[in-house]
Amino acid sequence: MKYLIVITGPTAAGKTELSVRLAEKLGCDVISADSRQFYKGMSIGTAAPDEIEKRGVRHHFTGCFPVTGYYSASMFERDASALLGTLFKDNDLVIMTGGSGLYINAVCEGIDDIPDIDQQVRERYTQKLKKEGIAALRAELRIVDPEHYSRVDLRNPRRIMRALEVFASTGRPYSSFLNKNKTVRDYGIVKIGIMPGREELYSRIDMRVDNMMAKGLEEEARSLLPFRNENALQTVGYRELFEWFDGKISREEAVRLIKRNTRRYARRQITWWARDKNIKWFHPGETLEILDYIGNKTGLVS
Repeated sequence: MKYLIVITGPTAAGKTELSVRLAEKLGCDVISADSRQFYKGMSIGTAAPDEIEKRGVRHHFTGCFPVTGYYSASMFERDASALLGTLFKDNDLVIMTGGSGLYINAVCEGIDDIPDIDQQVRERYTQKLKKEGIAALRAELRIVDPEHYSRVDLRNPRRIMRALEVFASTGRPYSSFLNKNKTVRDYGIVKIGIMPGREELYSRIDMRVDNMMAKGLEEEARSLLPFRNENALQTVGYRELFEWFDGKISREEAVRLIKRNTRRYARRQITWWARDKNIKWFHPGETLEILDYIGNKTGLVS
């Protein structure tokens, strides 16, 4: 029997470090399910592991696509499933790690095909955003798809527009396409959640942001400024720095907002994963306990 070991949890919880430790012990590869680590040129702002942090463990789906590209959860399901078929030929275990719940669920449970959008519908919402602002898009989404409204990043206009476009084109809420018909996989799935205490998590977030700035997040964001309207860059860390570059806020305020908005994002992640009763939760330092749990679930850890 083959097993996919899923390591998830809120941002800055310690998923990457834990995944590397486990992969070293288990002798397997790691698949990233962080929807922002997929893109090139965003390694600092997305906390993608560098070669030193990877410690020789093979990682997949980090820095693969240009920021101008489009990459969806359904595309990830297709590509990750194909990769798993290859990796399972050489190993009974593969680790997948990340905090992007939609992308992880797409691989674990499948995702319904979402139809192409009529260009006139897309243009209508593009114009609505320009004329009425993001608040109008939020208000419409709250009416037509309250389930997705409760989950989506409400500061990301592209994601709100995507849900509205699907509803306008199909008459069905965007949420109705997600994870309704679960796909039966031919491998087992073990889900592990990583959760520090709340104060510890917030401290880790603050330290991570400070480390990102020290490592050159400002320079990375400036290099991406020409692409600021791309969907890949509608994310915490870049939006706040772009506002600083525009002269709307100070550098200190940008850093403060990155920390605050990262904490808010972490809370949304926690809410998302709280619905999944198949996740076994651990503190990030409990490596031995996690290995024992994987062994008990799979019978493959010596």
